[in-house]
Amino acid sequence: MRNRPIPGSSGLVRAMSLFGDPVLHAPCEPVTDFGPSLTRLIEDMYATMYAAKGVGLAANQIGVPLRVFVYDCPDDEDVRRLGHVVNPRLVLADGIEMRGPEGCLSLPGIEAGTPRYDHAVVEGVTSDGDPVRVDGTGFFARCLQHECDHLEGGVYLDRLTGLRRARALRAVRRAPWGRR
Repeated sequence: MRNRPIPGSSGLVRAMSLFGDPVLHAPCEPVTDFGPSLTRLIEDMYATMYAAKGVGLAANQIGVPLRVFVYDCPDDEDVRRLGHVVNPRLVLADGIEMRGPEGCLSLPGIEAGTPRYDHAVVEGVTSDGDPVRVDGTGFFARCLQHECDHLEGGVYLDRLTGLRRARALRAVRRAPWGRR
């Protein structure tokens, strides 16, 4: 029996910041207030991530320039990994660098083969200020690296080069949301 609420069940779905929005392209500020507004933000982030059918979401993707991300993502063994990290630091990204399909809720409908390491470790704290260390492999490692990039002001397109980058940027220009 579940003894705690489903993440996001009390949250509100917020508008997604799309590629080109300045909040996505600047480093986020550390969280200093661990009160009810942080709890509300995390709930809203889960609700927004689930509504958009994503596996991870950084706070700046909903216009909040704070160092927070949430995730609900399978790992290499198809085990569900669910949680959040406040003030995360990517402390390790190693192993084999793999090019795999990557998309982003802030670039809807666009996907590109993006290089990422197959192992990543993130350290930070929970919304209560308790230390947390998240270790991921495979797709989950990709998710951790992707969300940490967001909090540094980056998007996965920044990791692309050459023809892959040119194709992705062309797709952005052609996307209905990219013409705003």
